[in-house]
Amino acid sequence: MGGKTNQELIALRNQHVPQGPFNVHPIFAERASGAKIIDVEGNTYLDFAGGIGVMNVGHSSESIVAAIKDQADKFTHTCFHVVQYEAYVELARRLNGLAPGAFAKKSYFVNSGAEAVENTIKIARAATGRQGVITFDNAFHGRTYMAMTLTSKVKPYKFNFGPFCPEVYRAHYAYCYRCPFGLEYPACGVHCADYLEEFFIDNVAGESVAALIAEPVQGEGGFIVPPPEYFPKLKAICEKYGIVFIMDEVQSGMGRTGKFFACEHWGVEPDIICSAKSLAAGMPLGAVIGRAELLDAVQVGGLGGTYGGNPLACRAALSVLDELEDNLLDRAVQLGQDLAARYQKLQDKHGIIGQVRGLGPMMAMELVTDQKSKAPATAQAKDLVVKAMQKGLLLLSCGNFGNVIRTLMPLVATPQDLDQGFAILDECLTEVAGG
Repeated sequence: MGGKTNQELIALRNQHVPQGPFNVHPIFAERASGAKIIDVEGNTYLDFAGGIGVMNVGHSSESIVAAIKDQADKFTHTCFHVVQYEAYVELARRLNGLAPGAFAKKSYFVNSGAEAVENTIKIARAATGRQGVITFDNAFHGRTYMAMTLTSKVKPYKFNFGPFCPEVYRAHYAYCYRCPFGLEYPACGVHCADYLEEFFIDNVAGESVAALIAEPVQGEGGFIVPPPEYFPKLKAICEKYGIVFIMDEVQSGMGRTGKFFACEHWGVEPDIICSAKSLAAGMPLGAVIGRAELLDAVQVGGLGGTYGGNPLACRAALSVLDELEDNLLDRAVQLGQDLAARYQKLQDKHGIIGQVRGLGPMMAMELVTDQKSKAPATAQAKDLVVKAMQKGLLLLSCGNFGNVIRTLMPLVATPQDLDQGFAILDECLTEVAGG
């Protein structure tokens, strides 16, 4: 391989790869380091996408690359179900200690966030003997069948793929900027949480619900952050009805919000946590971390998979935890403060920004064509992503209307990286807003 241009590779991609896997940017990576990606033509891009929240520790971290190489020299696979290895058990031990909750925990590993989500539902149903599952508007939980059912947005994620999994019920989420109840915080009293009791009347009885699953910060849904009272109220309702409270931390975890897990900001202790993405810095690994009695409710052989907890991925994840514990969490807190100030300057300058929101360094801006009506600036957001790439900045849009620009830069991004990236953002906002 090597020597081909982006256009030549795009032609080959179109010939040999189906159209289903969407590509945001028309470039091919040659190498990457820190917060930068270099394409096959030698062009350098600031990476504010982070592989969709996968590269919190940065590209090509020396310690993680060394851990992977060391493990590859020993063995690459045995299947944990056939011949066990220490890295799997050690990673479970450390995650159990890091997850919130003063109770016994156990963890096991799969290949992706979607697999982790699927398995939390299996576990909750086995432990409770119930079938119902509650998910939320704007949610994204993955592309496998149960995960896709839990996901909210139809196009492109669910279109033409039905029928979907039964006994899944969708409730309103705490989207304060576009409140589904037409209320305003804090005068609302966080009605969106209390509403769950009413939801049980018209949708599914609380006593029939096995699990409630939520993202502490909705990712694909638009980086929506609920108010402080929201999750404590939901958790209390779940405890009242014996419902397993699941936090999907696939995108928000591993330091992305300045804490190991975003749910720590609300002071709640989930019964089960899903993790993936930045857990193994690009190696395929998902984790299910939860109350020991819940995970042990599944019969022997009921959980597993050939590649789950691959030794290379486990070694990478252990190295990720080392970096987070050494200094990266502190760096994430500082980055979040820096980003909040930078986003505020953009919002003060550009009327197209309806709201800036996020938690720590997991931040985004919602673009609107009118501040009063909050009409989504979908076309402008799409145009901004293209213009930014042409200027050397990789971004992602999200939200049900596709009008939210999110930044998921590696936590190791330097002040110089941020200066350059936000200068490009500023320039592009001016251009897409028509001056």
